[in-house]
Amino acid sequence: MAKVEIYTLVLGSTCFDFLLGDPTFLVHPVQIIGFWIDKFSKTYLRYLKGKNSQLFGGLFLLLSTIALSYFTGKYLELIFFRSGGNLFLGILVLLGISSCLASKSLISSVQEISNLIEEKSLDEKPNQNVINKVQRIVSRDVSSCSQENLLRSATESLTENSVDGIFGPLFWIFIGAFCLNHSIYLPGPLSLGFSYKALSTLDSMVGYKYEPFKYIGFFSAKLEDYATYLPSRVVVLTLPLVSTKILNYFKLIEKTFYEGRKYESPNAGISEAIFAYIANIQLGGENKYKDKKILKPILNYKGDKCHKSSIMHICNLIIRLEFLWLVIFSLIFFIVD
Repeated sequence: MAKVEIYTLVLGSTCFDFLLGDPTFLVHPVQIIGFWIDKFSKTYLRYLKGKNSQLFGGLFLLLSTIALSYFTGKYLELIFFRSGGNLFLGILVLLGISSCLASKSLISSVQEISNLIEEKSLDEKPNQNVINKVQRIVSRDVSSCSQENLLRSATESLTENSVDGIFGPLFWIFIGAFCLNHSIYLPGPLSLGFSYKALSTLDSMVGYKYEPFKYIGFFSAKLEDYATYLPSRVVVLTLPLVSTKILNYFKLIEKTFYEGRKYESPNAGISEAIFAYIANIQLGGENKYKDKKILKPILNYKGDKCHKSSIMHICNLIIRLEFLWLVIFSLIFFIVD
């Protein structure tokens, strides 16, 4: 019975996220995690300026945030399975797992940006509303970007965040389901999902290589790279299977790893590259962070510029890939004991 309950929770939470996203009337776990990260980091940085002290503070922030997230998820899993399948607790766990995913919110936000930009000519100056919407989903400074660069920024965010916000947590949710199937005391889909989401939030809030977060976010950024290493590569290996370019599978994989490795991030480059080649678009180029301009390697140099149809194509690829992952998970989960 537990096996069916675990599968139902994973499948139900994925479907809930895909169809409804995050209910606005509920407090999202990321809001709680974000509040703690923000208060701790600001207070710590106000009083301690040295490199070693900031590294120590960052390590404490990382361990405390992950521990809080993991044990909260584990506690909810334990009381649910010990209750014999209590409906209210089951819904609570389902909503918790769903909150770790961002399929609907990510796709909807990027599609909204694309629609707003495409209503105008790419040569026109973007209005502040569009700039603000793009700025919410990227870490770079887009205040002076053209319409074309705003589309590229939104597309790059969609491709990279599809791993951080969808396939990364989904990977660890699946791992948790397999573990929980063997023992309720092992990490489960909610505890691992919460842990990954906490790590991703840490990385997005303090995992920068510039001041004031250079040292306090060092360990968070490194651990997030490790936690996303496998999911990002599984995305690269499976995405061509849901595209029309499956016949060029090995060439796509070769090009993706060759160009993706040029990026400083071990995961972002290959995540963007596989989408760039399958959607036949060019990604990378000049980006502005704070007052510093950084030139990122070009991915798929011969590809087209980003446009509305390419964003729609990528959104469809993400949906199809998520469905494929669910099918593969379902087969393995019930075949392997």
